[in-house]
Amino acid sequence: MEYYKYLRTYVGHKPIILPGSVVIILNDQNEVLLQKRHDGYWGLPGGLMDLGESFEEVAKREVFEETGLIVKNLQLLNVFSGSKYYLKISNGDELYSVTAVFYSRDVSGDMNIDYSESVKVQYFSINNLPNELTDEYKEFIEQYIEMYLK
Repeated sequence: MEYYKYLRTYVGHKPIILPGSVVIILNDQNEVLLQKRHDGYWGLPGGLMDLGESFEEVAKREVFEETGLIVKNLQLLNVFSGSKYYLKISNGDELYSVTAVFYSRDVSGDMNIDYSESVKVQYFSINNLPNELTDEYKEFIEQYIEMYLK
């Protein structure tokens, strides 16, 4: 059982802190890899930490599970946390996310979408990101652009 589901058996819908990782994967044209989720929104590949994992391990595992790609040479962009990252999701669960955002251009393997988590996976120009990209992910990508592409 995934760790957050285990926690929910004890705390119900009350707020919990959930650590996780996402990865800004860029190709040679400075396009960023995004995944469209079943809720209709685009986001970065990544997910929640399981017991015993490091942020880097989460990032690598989640990217592989969601896209089939093997990501290497992760570089930490930043860790985003605090009251700004409070969420109440549709089932009533409340959480504060702590998200380690990594970036890498070093990926290998063949794209293999996990359709249980994603509708589509696609590279986008950083100058033409989809409107359905959530504010949280926009912030992560904008910080990357500000720090490394300007």
